[in-house]
Amino acid sequence: MNLNFNSLIMQMIPFDKRDGLIWINGEYRNWKDSTVHVLNHGLHYGSCVFEGIRIYNGKIFKLDQHIERLYESARLLDLEIPYEIDDVKRVTLELTNKQKVNDGYIRPVVWRGSEKMAISAIDATTNIAIATWPWPSYFSPDKILEGLKLTISDWVRPSPNSAPTNSKAAGLYMICSLSKHEAERKGFDDALMLDYRGYIAEATGANIFFSKDKKIFTPKPDCFLDGITRKTVIDIAKKLKIHVEEGHYKPDFLEDCQEVFMTGTAVEITPVISINNYKFQVGEITRLLIKEFNNMVKS
Repeated sequence: MNLNFNSLIMQMIPFDKRDGLIWINGEYRNWKDSTVHVLNHGLHYGSCVFEGIRIYNGKIFKLDQHIERLYESARLLDLEIPYEIDDVKRVTLELTNKQKVNDGYIRPVVWRGSEKMAISAIDATTNIAIATWPWPSYFSPDKILEGLKLTISDWVRPSPNSAPTNSKAAGLYMICSLSKHEAERKGFDDALMLDYRGYIAEATGANIFFSKDKKIFTPKPDCFLDGITRKTVIDIAKKLKIHVEEGHYKPDFLEDCQEVFMTGTAVEITPVISINNYKFQVGEITRLLIKEFNNMVKS
């Protein structure tokens, strides 16, 4: 069997039925035994943060930045991770070797424990786990070249004074799930979310970019996560001497955009061919950025 076929088989196995090891609170446990109590604070009150990290050809993509963001997200949710940051980086590397994941995904997760079942649980334990598994591209190569169809969600990204919007907090993704479910029911691939002011924000699990007149535009991340892949793509574009502008854009900004694409750990760089009635092409800039990104992560 080839790697892609094995990865496809893995995707069909429920996550609680897989084999292997998961690192939890300082020790390796069998995958199927890596459980928590149903009455944990993270499940009931959303005191949980996580990261999504890619592995390309056996190399972890921007491990330092991801683990540092995990710690910052935990700090913003008043969670104190009981391990030094360098130890978590070391364990992440060790785990991927133990699991023999060459191309895949890493999920570190931090949550408050089961000692208290109340809003106030400041003295409850903070737990951490890291899992990794083979995972191909989020979309197939054919789907990437075909492009995605989006619709605009009724849900909006909250304001910074109503939620810890610059953290990768689990609770912030509930409206993303609702938006994506509704989009899929209507025959779309994903949803574009506006922010609390009516400006374009991001897709449900990815940042978004627009191109017009050989320039790139992307929403300013002042109420949603400034993605690590987003920053990487901006750096690549600037090295290619492509003008990049960050700003606030209303939906009518889409009217004369020629290209649109999403970026993220899961989607990497994926073109968008429509948002509601606005149509776009998978053009030169998008293809160039995909090529340069792939060269960088797979070299």
